[in-house]
Amino acid sequence: MNWSRKLIFMGWSAWLLLALLLVNPAARAGGDDFTRGQQAYERQDFPVAAQSFAAAISNAPSAGAYQNLGNAEWLNGRVAEALLAWDRALWVDPRAAGARNNLQFVREAAQLEAPDLTWGEIASTWLPVDWWAWLACGSLWFAVSLAVLPAVLRWRKSGWQQALMAIGLGIFLLSLPANYGAATRTTLGLVLAAETPLRLTPTAEAEATTRLAAGEPARVLHRRGKYLFIRTRLAIGWIESEKFGLICPK
Repeated sequence: MNWSRKLIFMGWSAWLLLALLLVNPAARAGGDDFTRGQQAYERQDFPVAAQSFAAAISNAPSAGAYQNLGNAEWLNGRVAEALLAWDRALWVDPRAAGARNNLQFVREAAQLEAPDLTWGEIASTWLPVDWWAWLACGSLWFAVSLAVLPAVLRWRKSGWQQALMAIGLGIFLLSLPANYGAATRTTLGLVLAAETPLRLTPTAEAEATTRLAAGEPARVLHRRGKYLFIRTRLAIGWIESEKFGLICPK
């Protein structure tokens, strides 16, 4: 198969994949649930709106669905769930200004802190997390191809090829801290229940060192059974996993 046929084959494969995505039944179901959520929200049936937006997210996650879920949960009086949904909206799309504004307003009103981020985690918020992986892979293969193809195809080496290869390697190296930050951000989450005990050991009988407010951020260090070992700004200890929600959506 020559290069022109390979390009035609790759083009048809890309169009076929796009067509499959457009007719995906899960995506259609997610759209129907989103519409039902909007209709319930307009008639101020916020519990049904929250259920519909959650169903839409399970079929086709999107920043808009997370933001609307957060709005519905806030009007349901579920502050922690609203914060978690808005944080997840920013995870999917860091440009979701509505979710960011809602987070800032509610955290100031409830006197809750935002999660502590390292500099690599801050860098990872500049783009959607998936983009960093694609950027690293694309820039690395771009640099490798410029290093290998001239010898394979017997091209004469030139300065512009070496310059482009250096740019590709530079982009790859610069993307590594953000990719690491995106990975470590998956351990961040929020306490979901008010007055949640932070225990010394992962047992129901263990002494509680403090009680956490709903919406308080923490980082998961490790898991044991149904308990999570977390670190907040002021303390570390064990918490039941059902009372904690990770910001990174599944």
